[in-house]
Amino acid sequence: MRKGWWWAGVAVVALAGAVTAALVSRAATQKKAEEDAKAQVTLEFTAREVVRPALAAMPLRIEFSGPLVAPSTAIVRAKAPGTLVSLAVAEGSRVRAGQSLGSIDLADLTIACRSATRLARSARAQLAQAERTHGSNQRLADQDYISPNALEGSRAALQAAKAALDAAQAQLATSRVGLRDAALVAPISGLVSKRHVVPGEKLSAEQPVLTLVDLARLELAGSVATHEVSVLQPGMTVALRIEGVEQPASGTVARIAPAAEAGTRSIGVAVDVANPKEQYRAGQYAVARVELADTQQRLTLPTAAVTQTAGQDQVWVIDQGRLARRAITTGRRDEARGLVEVLAGLDAQALVLAARFDNLREGGKAVVQAGQAGASVAAAAASSVAR
Repeated sequence: MRKGWWWAGVAVVALAGAVTAALVSRAATQKKAEEDAKAQVTLEFTAREVVRPALAAMPLRIEFSGPLVAPSTAIVRAKAPGTLVSLAVAEGSRVRAGQSLGSIDLADLTIACRSATRLARSARAQLAQAERTHGSNQRLADQDYISPNALEGSRAALQAAKAALDAAQAQLATSRVGLRDAALVAPISGLVSKRHVVPGEKLSAEQPVLTLVDLARLELAGSVATHEVSVLQPGMTVALRIEGVEQPASGTVARIAPAAEAGTRSIGVAVDVANPKEQYRAGQYAVARVELADTQQRLTLPTAAVTQTAGQDQVWVIDQGRLARRAITTGRRDEARGLVEVLAGLDAQALVLAARFDNLREGGKAVVQAGQAGASVAAAAASSVAR
């Protein structure tokens, strides 16, 4: 009895497997039939939806951006400790080189300078006395009234007095230089950018007091990729768009860094910007553009015709009435005109879909409706943008 039930179970399982296999086979057959039917559907494209590659000049445009900086910037520092008595300027004040900016109570330096002055006077008096003594001893030695040793002693005293005077004068000069340098004087002409302290504050040596900037000449500090820097040269004219300024500006490439930055693999570029009317300010953001004319004609396509899969640029073409996907190598891009250069993968006779379409199947039938296909790359690009 048990054996009969076992064989019955085996028969049921076998039957279920056969039914499942039949259903799977039927579904696969139906799917293949649908795909074959779909493959037989002929896709129609208008003349504005296809284009042939065309020759065009593509000027090379390099854009980079960065803030405007003032290379002529000076920080006025306290050269000696003391109390800030007054400041004669405020932020935004215009100053001239050599102008007094304020005063610091420099009692210690003043006392040291006076002490050095008195020491120099004393050394000068001692030298005069030593000169008189040596002169008297010289006359006495000439008459053999004193020994040569006494004369040598007075000569040594004279030399010591001269050395003492030299040291005192050097100390006095150092004190005067320190007192002069401790004065708050503008090192450059320009504007007061920032006040770091207020009157009455106790200052330490080398503490910042004021920051001065000269806005007559600014620099754009930007960076470009390593593959673009080779076409840049110092002295090149650069078109500028400066934040907050409607009118375009221009500058010249001043310097190019000799090495790339380790983290970004970009190379620094400094653009000299003349600013005689001081209409631009340090810190404003600017975009620079360098445009180089193209001396040759290049095979181009509309940018909208190029897609990318796994990092590979590709286009769809109609080849002998069938859709085919072609991998291409691209070069320069002109975003303003919507064009891209084709370096390899297509010839000038290829019939390319000028825009992106979904659900395209390689090998599917495709035709172009009546009309000349893709005579103008620019027209196709405009059509793709309008879509």
